[in-house]
Amino acid sequence: MDENSSALDIFGGDEAIKQTIMEHANEILDTMLDFKELMFYYTSAIREIRTKLEILDTEFELKYQRNPISSIQTRLKSRFSIIEKLQRKGWEISSESIEAHLNDIAGIRVICSYVDDIYSIAEALIRQNDIELIEKKDYISQPKPNGYRSLHLIVSVPVYFAESTRRVKAEIQIRTIAMDFWASLEHQIKYKKQISNPQNIADQLKKCADIITCTDLLMQSIRQQIDDEQPEKTELDKIYEKLKKFDVPIGE
Repeated sequence: MDENSSALDIFGGDEAIKQTIMEHANEILDTMLDFKELMFYYTSAIREIRTKLEILDTEFELKYQRNPISSIQTRLKSRFSIIEKLQRKGWEISSESIEAHLNDIAGIRVICSYVDDIYSIAEALIRQNDIELIEKKDYISQPKPNGYRSLHLIVSVPVYFAESTRRVKAEIQIRTIAMDFWASLEHQIKYKKQISNPQNIADQLKKCADIITCTDLLMQSIRQQIDDEQPEKTELDKIYEKLKKFDVPIGE
């Protein structure tokens, strides 16, 4: 940099704009640091809830020799998406506004094998003393008009830090493998541009959702039939089952 150049040149543009940026530099930095700290809280909440879900899955495996959870996916809402939603809703762009108005900054998606697993996992989670259920939306018993199905929970969970405890909100979506398959493809198709016949596409997607619903229920029925037909265990079988539990991994 030339010795006669102003340090403001690093910003480029009009001098008045540069001066404004420098005058508000501390405010901008404070906002950025507040946002970074807030995202740390939400990331920590995701870890807390994920751990709880993994413990429940292992417990089910120990008790019933099967895992109700197929996979767990997590995501932190992007800064752009946060700002866009605040602006669209007419809310102030600040850390306080984010915490007050947005429930889906921390997102956890739980993929289950069967429909009844969804409710079993949800009930076991919200029964825990430190989990507060804020809102529940059951799009399985009452699907959206387009066919979307999933169980949505808004919860708050305490996150323990070195010198404080903070309750943080998160959104949990619980669905079957088939529901997730449909939702993923529907999401991709929805954002395609220049669809010549959108209503026809919507009708076909709804038909696919109905077929998937029937498949989910049929698969659960088949599993239940198999479970019901299992012969009563002998004492030797019970001992053998207990011995097999020693091979179930309980964490590293």
